[in-house]
Amino acid sequence: MFSCFLADVDLPELLKEHQNCVKKRCEHVTERSDERQRGPLLKDIYTEVCITEGLGEEGQTQHEVSKLEIASKYNSLNTPIRCQEIFKALTDQHSFIRVVLTSGVAGIGKTFSVQKFTLDWAEGLENQDISAVIPLSFREMNLIRDEQHSLLTLIQRFHKTFQKITAEQLSVCKLLFIFDGLDESRLSLDFNNSQVVSDVTQKSSINVLLTNLIQGHLLPSALVWITSRPAAANQIPPSCVSRVTEVRGFTDSQKEECFRRRFSNEGVSSKIISHIKASKGLFLMCEVPIFCWITAVVLEHMLTTEQKRELPTTLTDMYSHFLMVQTKRKKIKYQQEHKENPQELRKVNREVLLKLGRLAFEHLEKGNIMFYQEDLEQCGLDVTEASLYSGVCTEIFRRECEIFHKPVYCFVHLSVQEFLAAVYIIYCYNNKKTEAMENLLKSQTNISSLDEFLSRVMKKSLQSQTGHLDLFVRFLHGLSVESNQRILKSLLGQADNSQESIQRIINNLKEMKTNDMSPDRSINIFHCLVEMKDLSDQLYSDILTKHKAKLNTIHLNAPDYFVDDAISLFLSAFRLKKCSLTKDSCTALIAALESNPSNLTELDLSGNDLHDSDVQKLFDLVDRLDCKLETVRLVDVCTVHTETSAVLHALH
Repeated sequence: MFSCFLADVDLPELLKEHQNCVKKRCEHVTERSDERQRGPLLKDIYTEVCITEGLGEEGQTQHEVSKLEIASKYNSLNTPIRCQEIFKALTDQHSFIRVVLTSGVAGIGKTFSVQKFTLDWAEGLENQDISAVIPLSFREMNLIRDEQHSLLTLIQRFHKTFQKITAEQLSVCKLLFIFDGLDESRLSLDFNNSQVVSDVTQKSSINVLLTNLIQGHLLPSALVWITSRPAAANQIPPSCVSRVTEVRGFTDSQKEECFRRRFSNEGVSSKIISHIKASKGLFLMCEVPIFCWITAVVLEHMLTTEQKRELPTTLTDMYSHFLMVQTKRKKIKYQQEHKENPQELRKVNREVLLKLGRLAFEHLEKGNIMFYQEDLEQCGLDVTEASLYSGVCTEIFRRECEIFHKPVYCFVHLSVQEFLAAVYIIYCYNNKKTEAMENLLKSQTNISSLDEFLSRVMKKSLQSQTGHLDLFVRFLHGLSVESNQRILKSLLGQADNSQESIQRIINNLKEMKTNDMSPDRSINIFHCLVEMKDLSDQLYSDILTKHKAKLNTIHLNAPDYFVDDAISLFLSAFRLKKCSLTKDSCTALIAALESNPSNLTELDLSGNDLHDSDVQKLFDLVDRLDCKLETVRLVDVCTVHTETSAVLHALH
């Protein structure tokens, strides 16, 4: 079974023991469990995610939610790779794949993919040519980043079954090191000036060991798998990487499978699937497995206990209900154990959630997604309080090992952190606590109204090169809506949500000057209006018009990122006159029309270098689908000779 052929009979037994330990560690899902006990079996809830070769072209100019909007169009255009085959070359590749870098947005399924790969190996189902899979997450290694280790003692620190293995035995085994969560690393990886280490018994710093292992100086035959969010992936030099992959999340069919696997009641799962399909924003976010879980938690609760209430249709709606569902679950559990006075319990709930909100906000500003006990204490939280909200803030380490006596925390998803940060800021505004607002705006401020405050925050977010505040700002605007203020009234306090105030906020968004902004930043204004449930299409048309010059290639999102939202949600007319559209752009436009219901009645493609075959495909699609398209303008389209009869037939 193993690729180690040694006279030492204890080695196979040791490796078998390691395999059993890894199996026990991976077979249950512990994150997001509501109780301090093992969660469900991974194999019972795991749904395969879409992993593709290479990275998307979205770059670092967008918030991760925006990356999803673009990536979703490409899932069907790439051949997926099973996570179990991540080290197997494609048929047209013959080179040895030693180092794999897998990128993906927060919560998209990177860790679950690693866990499934490891479990399948441990159960003897896949990759049995590998002697031992050695998971070493950056979360774990952060805790010992100041210690000196050899590679051998580093392995032994985290995997006790290797205590008796020798350097000679280790060097002849085929090992796979899995470094999960590069974006969470607090190590400094220097691939240019690092000390060379080639002996598994030579002591050095953790970061030096990792760079030498990745570069192949240490155990050159060992396999290495690194996972990371996109922003941190460039820490690994391309010359060190054999294969780059991207986790794209759930395809549309996998989203449905996820909900059907979760609910044995077919009626509940069908209602949930129908609802999320009706809301493009929710359906898009369900590419993220954790968002599927959030959606399932909320909609299951509402469908079984509050059937008369309107179901969430925006992200802010969904997260507001999620926070309340988690509070109710905690309330039931806590009352059963402590018999507390309900009024006193509400006060405790409010205090703890606001402390979590402060933690979320302060570390969102710092770019931190992992917190230690001292971080909680600085916000007035103790471990007991945080653990009561395991659906919101999860203790990561629960294994019985001396290294984990110092617990590490994170929110169940980056978007939950951004939502709680927005809740905290709205609370501060409503209660005239100016310090947090001044920290956000980086200036002392005398803010007279909510619309003025949101306008200033919006302007700050639009100056960001990476869009790191985009979702936070969407939530801020969504929380100004009366329906969400009502849900969270006990938490937010009295708000200025008069119709006049709301209209001023909407008007400010529509009057924002977008001429000097990138399309990526401008489009978030539209998303904020969606969160405020203002469905006017004029702003979207204005943005498209102003950015025509920038909409000339597919990697700058048109007609792709813009088109899909525009034609599937609101626009009745879409004018791409003289936008330098290419064959790829036309393909993306067709894909957007094909994958989404459309209200589009007019399409202007005049002044573009389109070929007959491109336009014919478009007309074939119109003929095939139940489209409302009535007018297509093709003035000065260079090489189109499509017969008028074919056009008329398609538009009939």
